[in-house]
Parts: sequence; structure tokens; C-alpha cells
Amino acid sequence: MHTDLCDKLGIDVPIFAFTHCRDVVAAVSKAGGLGVLGAVGFTAEQLEVELKWIDEHVGDHPYGVDIVIPGKYEGMGELDPAKLEEQLRELIPEQHRQFASTLLSNAGVPEMPAEEKHHELLGWTAATAAPQVDCALRHDKVRLLANALGTPPDDVIKQCHDAGRLVAALCGSPRQALKHKDADIDIVIAQGTEGGGHTGEVGSLVLWPQVIDAVAPTPVLAAGGIGTGRQIAAALAVGAAGVWTGSLWLAVEEAEAAPAQRASYFEATSRDTVRSRSYTGKPCRMLKNEWTEAWASEDSPDPLGMPLQGMVTMDAVQRTHRYAESAQKVAFNPVGQVVGMIDRVESVRQVMQRLSEEYLNAVERLEGLQPEG
Repeated sequence: MHTDLCDKLGIDVPIFAFTHCRDVVAAVSKAGGLGVLGAVGFTAEQLEVELKWIDEHVGDHPYGVDIVIPGKYEGMGELDPAKLEEQLRELIPEQHRQFASTLLSNAGVPEMPAEEKHHELLGWTAATAAPQVDCALRHDKVRLLANALGTPPDDVIKQCHDAGRLVAALCGSPRQALKHKDADIDIVIAQGTEGGGHTGEVGSLVLWPQVIDAVAPTPVLAAGGIGTGRQIAAALAVGAAGVWTGSLWLAVEEAEAAPAQRASYFEATSRDTVRSRSYTGKPCRMLKNEWTEAWASEDSPDPLGMPLQGMVTMDAVQRTHRYAESAQKVAFNPVGQVVGMIDRVESVRQVMQRLSEEYLNAVERLEGLQPEG
């Protein structure tokens, strides 16, 4: 399982692991893949702490950082984070804040201690992502910068390329993929609707070959629903240069997941996720629960756009993370349909080994289908 992209990045296998946990990043990269740290929930100062830790624990192996700069959002053009947050706060109806607060109170989720509260606007904009990019590029082992929503701004792409780093961007359609290619993106990540987090409407096995054909020879990573080596074999068979995985790492031994959160994943089936705008303002696949159902009801306010809805729900994200054991019925648990295949705790190394073995078994099976003679 080795492609040209492995040589470009200095990795052994083309398995990319998106995660918000630094321990998982380091473990995946040390096991031969490329761990990618999701930066959206960190301030630049917090991100510096995380990346310094990864540098110290990843050895000589590379890793990546994922940022979020949507192609379109409220407040575009304002590059001062403090001014942007003040400007956006005035646009949020009190009705939305009250609705979210009532859901949390009814679910019995305690308030956050005052000293642990953060700014409402941590990510989702160019203003907040720019310091994260600056931070990431100061770390030599960061070999890849990925953008989760839309084509990154031209200046960000140039900044990364000038620093000798590769740039990737996710997409959910060939049209979006072509925009990435026209902007000189190095790697396109085609994510099917099965994937967790922000995702489109087209299934993976339909989307992957369309995007691969549209942007060739730009390498494409297949994403959305990948949890086994057989699926990796399928992705490479249709022409992908590797796979981008996320949900697979939520419940591993190294992940910072509370027992109740892990239990939510283990108990869920592939039918227990929903694409909802209720937490971030853009369609995001997550575990279905009382929170997603309430925002979808007829008497609920319509979710606001990004990043306004995320500002409304920042308190909920913090509280349900802080008090995970009692908050799962309203918690924000972005995860893909592959959650139905996650039923036990494994170490990162065990997962990587299993994926490789399953991949090899799948390839051997296909080779065995060839006629003799």
C-alpha cells in the first residue's frame, strides 16, 4: 500500500488520519501514516502548545494541520478577530441563544466554570485561521495544511507553498474539486456523504471516481465511510492516491474521549447519524440526539449561517465536552456512518495493522479472481 504521495510526504502508507487529539496524530504518524490535527477549536496560542508537544513525540515523522476557512461566511473581509467577533455577536438573535440554553438546562448539563469559558469565535473564518496557519508553518514537521471547507484563499496557498508545504482541500462534488485544482491545490480530498463532520450529499463510490477523473493528474484522497482495509483497497482501485479517515480514530485508546462518549459511538448503528446545521451552521454529519431533533422541529428557530450558529452553540460544545458523562443526549458528536462499525477500543497501532492486513487480504482476493493460464 504505497503511492507516489507517500514519497512526497515521507510516509509509509497513504492513510491520513484527521483528529482533534494530539496523541492520535503522533501515534498515526509514528505508525507510518500521516496524522492531521484539527485546529479549529484552538486559539493560536493553544495550537502552539499542541504542535510543540507533537514535535516532541512524533520523532522524525511528518504530520499535518487542518484549518477551516469557508468559501463563504458572514463577516468575510474583516481580518481582525476581535472586531469580527464583536460585529457578529450583534447579528445573533436572542431567540437562538435562549433556545440553545433551554435545551442544555432541560438536559441537566451544568454551566461552565467562569474561568474555563472561551471566546465564542474560535474558528470558521479567515481572521481566526490566519494565526493558526502562521503557527503551523513555524513547525518544520508540519508537511501538509488542509482546509476543511472550500478552497483556501490565494494568499494562504501561496504562504504554504512558499514555505515548502503541500496544501489539501476537501470537496463534495467535481465542481468544487475543479475550483481546488484551478487554485493550485496539491491534494484534493473527495468526501462522500457518509463521512462525519461537514459533508455533502453524494455517496463515496459515486463521488470518488468523478473527482479523480475531473482533476487528474492532481492526487485525490478518498474520504467518507472508510473503516476497513477492504474499503482502502476499493478507494485505490478507483484511482485514489490514499485515504482520508476521521471517525475511525474517535474511540481509539489514545483519543481523549470520555467513557460516555465512547459508549455513544459503540451503541450507535450506521442509521443513527444525521446531517444537521444545528451546531455549526453548515450541514454536518453527527450522532442524532435530542439536540438535533429539537433544532429540526417546527417550533425551533432556523439555524443561523456560519459562523453565527457556531457562536450560538460554543457554550454547548464546551459544556457537553466538560460534562460528557451526563450530556450525551444533547452532545455534539460529529461522526460518519462508519460509526456502525466502531464497537471496541483499539490502539492506533492495532488499527493501522488491521487496516494493512485487511487491505492485503482484499488485494489477494482480487488477484485470485483472475483466470489461470
